[in-house]
Amino acid sequence: MSEEICFASARELARRVRARELSAREVVQAHLDQIERTNPQVNAIVTLVAERAMEQARDADERLAAGAVPGPLHGLPVAHKDTHATAGIRTTSGSPIFADHVPDTDELVVERMRGAGAVSLGKTNTPEFAAGSHTFNPLFGVTRNPYDPSRSAGGSSGGAAAALACGMHPLADGSDMGGSLRNPASFCNVAGFRPSPGRVPSWPVLAGWSTMGVQGPMAREVADVALLLSVLAGPDPRSPIALDTPGSAFAAPLDRDLAGLRVAWSPDLGGTIPVDPAVTGVLEPAAKAFEELGCTVEEAAPDLTGADEVFRTLRAWHWDITLRPLLDERRADFKPSLAENIDAGRHLTGADLGRAETLHTALFHRVREFFGRYDALLLPVSQVPPFDAGIEYPDEVAGQPMRDYLEWMRSCFLISATGCPALSVPAGFTSDGLPVGLQIVGPHHADLAVLQLGHAFEQATRHAARRPPLAAG
Repeated sequence: MSEEICFASARELARRVRARELSAREVVQAHLDQIERTNPQVNAIVTLVAERAMEQARDADERLAAGAVPGPLHGLPVAHKDTHATAGIRTTSGSPIFADHVPDTDELVVERMRGAGAVSLGKTNTPEFAAGSHTFNPLFGVTRNPYDPSRSAGGSSGGAAAALACGMHPLADGSDMGGSLRNPASFCNVAGFRPSPGRVPSWPVLAGWSTMGVQGPMAREVADVALLLSVLAGPDPRSPIALDTPGSAFAAPLDRDLAGLRVAWSPDLGGTIPVDPAVTGVLEPAAKAFEELGCTVEEAAPDLTGADEVFRTLRAWHWDITLRPLLDERRADFKPSLAENIDAGRHLTGADLGRAETLHTALFHRVREFFGRYDALLLPVSQVPPFDAGIEYPDEVAGQPMRDYLEWMRSCFLISATGCPALSVPAGFTSDGLPVGLQIVGPHHADLAVLQLGHAFEQATRHAARRPPLAAG
């Protein structure tokens, strides 16, 4: 019964709790038991508030019994990324600087999940300040891949992805600047969605007009991603870029006939990125699956000239304005790669930022024109399968050296620079059993269409149904 609960979809659990076929206490306790059994093997959840969660579950049951109208996540256990502020629950950002930090208020994504009835189990692991796509930090150590604990779970939402794969909770929030929702989803055989900037408003933030970093949903199934997006999305006066579309737009079923859609498939973004053959070997059949769904599939890629410079410049600027004061005070508490990024931002000039904005605008228009010819773009999420958890990042991909800890993630961060919505959906496994995700990218603000394509692919291929061995009862 416990395993049945832990691997049920969030939508099914929500239905059963509303119908009082299951109590919130039963659901939460089953997931707490799963955490106790599997978390020591992967180190996904780093702060657990079990007693508080059971109290919230008891309150959820009592309110439902008293006739309260349940929210869409009523009684469902969730965990929050350790960079997302949670009132009364430790929030460290994976840094010794905030080892004992307990916020007084929730940030907006947490506020919305709680308002929808979710029960918080605690916090999921992340690299320092969510910098990097391998989850490790000096406070909690490494998060390991559920399919092979010697491998990375990805990052920066690696704790969330590993916990989902192991059945520790059915839904999780995350964030994504250079691939932090997509890359760990690919590595852990779950679904992670980078929504359009402004789709999920962020607050509080120092750079409210910035579009490079976003927050969004993760789950084991695309329909559950859409369920959580229906809660997270929608306007908020505290965000200057919040989109007006209400979250309810994502609550309907995702079923759609894909016949006649024009889909571009690019195994290497037109030759601009190296990709491990083990990845392309899994994804070639995945692209063909869209033909079987009625799509016209052509090999094509948008012109992403300048996207690398745009991303690196605006990312360095972000780190400078958010973390420079802390770096100046406590440089010894920063990993070298992040300190270097902050220092790069420190030395940017007005001309550098102006050039990045000009390139960013030109990139927008080229991508807009590309999506005038195609309804979606398919490409790898990650250029490599899950790598050795004992290294910070791969130093080469398909024989090409990587210059830094960002280079191996270009398949994700070049897409970030476009501002387009992008989904990682399970696409199969390498010969040694490591997960590989397919990245589905859509036109600007076409978040729903991307989720519909991902849902159709998931239902046709069923790769998401394969669980890691350590998660079995």
